[in-house]
Amino acid sequence: MEAKDHNYGVAEDAGVEDHVAEEQGPVTMTTQEERTWSVLAHLSIFLNLVTGFLGPVAALFIWLIYRDRSSKVAFQALQSMWYQVAWLVILVSGWTVTGLLMLVLIGFLLVPVMALISVVPFVQSAYAAYRVSKDGEYRYPLIADMIEAR
Repeated sequence: MEAKDHNYGVAEDAGVEDHVAEEQGPVTMTTQEERTWSVLAHLSIFLNLVTGFLGPVAALFIWLIYRDRSSKVAFQALQSMWYQVAWLVILVSGWTVTGLLMLVLIGFLLVPVMALISVVPFVQSAYAAYRVSKDGEYRYPLIADMIEAR
């Protein structure tokens, strides 16, 4: 099943949507707006460089704000959020083990490895943002399938 067939948080009750549309007018997004917000969801990982953890929070806010307006933006924001959460867990665990092993000196050998691994999520998220800006679609391995399975 493709991402466009899911409703990632979009209300399914047509009566509620029609009532809201009558009060506020049609709530639609252009393709460019969808791509812009999807790109911002993926680039929110760079907030982690400054704050350490606010990247997934920013992606969650994008999902909360745009879930009723665009299933594409909702899907990209959810992917980005869970991808960032997974990498935060991996990196915190890896650096913790490295730090503990530094007590017995072998951890110093892991520092360059962990430094290289720490760059991976930023590079992949930048690539995801690029792909979304060009094609409008990007799927993280495993994360996209987990989101669609729910």
